[in-house]
Amino acid sequence: MSDERLKLTTYFGERQRTGDRFMADALFDIYERHEIDTSVLLRGVEGFGAKHHLRSDVLLTLSEDLPLVSVAVDTPAHIEGVLDEVHGLERHGLVTLEGARTEPSGGADMKVTVYVGRRERVAAVCDLLRRHGAAAVIALLGVDGTVDGVRRRARFFSRNAEVPVMIVAVGSSERLAAVLPELSRWPLTIERVRICTPTAPPGQDAPLEKLTIYGAEHVELVRRLRAAGARGVTCLRGIYGDRLLQLRRGASVMTEVVDTPQQIARCFEVIDSGLVTSEALPRA
Repeated sequence: MSDERLKLTTYFGERQRTGDRFMADALFDIYERHEIDTSVLLRGVEGFGAKHHLRSDVLLTLSEDLPLVSVAVDTPAHIEGVLDEVHGLERHGLVTLEGARTEPSGGADMKVTVYVGRRERVAAVCDLLRRHGAAAVIALLGVDGTVDGVRRRARFFSRNAEVPVMIVAVGSSERLAAVLPELSRWPLTIERVRICTPTAPPGQDAPLEKLTIYGAEHVELVRRLRAAGARGVTCLRGIYGDRLLQLRRGASVMTEVVDTPQQIARCFEVIDSGLVTSEALPRA
């Protein structure tokens, strides 16, 4: 069997509707009906879209329509089989399609994404990736999704043990490749990324590019990116590293920016902390 995968990512608002239904429900009904192998719905903590309307969980007045990100992963034929229905939804937002693999395919840096259930020892998986030299690791709690094609939706008064958690790690291909055999019990994807530095800023030939910032600070960063003219920004707070009874969380935040390479270069100039990666987006 081929190790090629397609990753379908959708960015939209929590209160967005398609017809008389919420966009999230309609989208994951499609994934459930087509038995998409792996998918997850993530709730953002801050962000804005093309109209630059800021949404944030920091202030109650700005938290009514927080950003959502859905990620669906399956074989190319299976993902392409849902595209018409996804595009047929009455919606606003951005949809991207990215190639991925289940085996390393070369390159200096790579991103490994592992999908586990809430019942799993998430911290242990993250620590394993850290021990193998991952430059950044974040675990993102899903609120809906599919696992082996079966819908797993979070509900009140339930353990939600099967609801997926998405763990993302970036680092050198050589180091992360060594940990892959220990992660083989879970669905995972591998993608090429480029870790950016002041001497190696982002720069791609694709029509659009995704810039991802891994760090703890996000409030000021989002405002700087907004002032720099970013078309859209979404922040996702991780659960790995959270400490109970603390006013300020210790977990990382993953901030994503999708825009043209020219605008991404301008956004890169206002980022002053965290680890930054860039990825080409051939289809959006």
